[in-house]
Amino acid sequence: MAHREKIGGLIKAALGPGFALLTLLAIAGYAILGPTGILAWGEYRTALDERGTQLASLEADRDALKNRVKLLDPAGADPDLTGELIRKELNVAHPDEIVVPLK
Repeated sequence: MAHREKIGGLIKAALGPGFALLTLLAIAGYAILGPTGILAWGEYRTALDERGTQLASLEADRDALKNRVKLLDPAGADPDLTGELIRKELNVAHPDEIVVPLK
């Protein structure tokens, strides 16, 4: 009987540390294998490189649009650009111009 009481006491004493150890292992596993864990860093690095390339492309487009806006400033619009836009948007041409379709 006394032997069973000792074993029961040991099991009860080991439940708390055992549960704590399992909890720590679960947290460590999540830190390594989770969606934001150590193994996901490679994917994040690849996505960051792709986004950097996309950002450079968008910044180039933005700079081109800024230049176009500057050329179309009502205070001093570029005559060549305004003529090009009028011909393109309104489909008008001078009588002496030759239209060359690109498509």
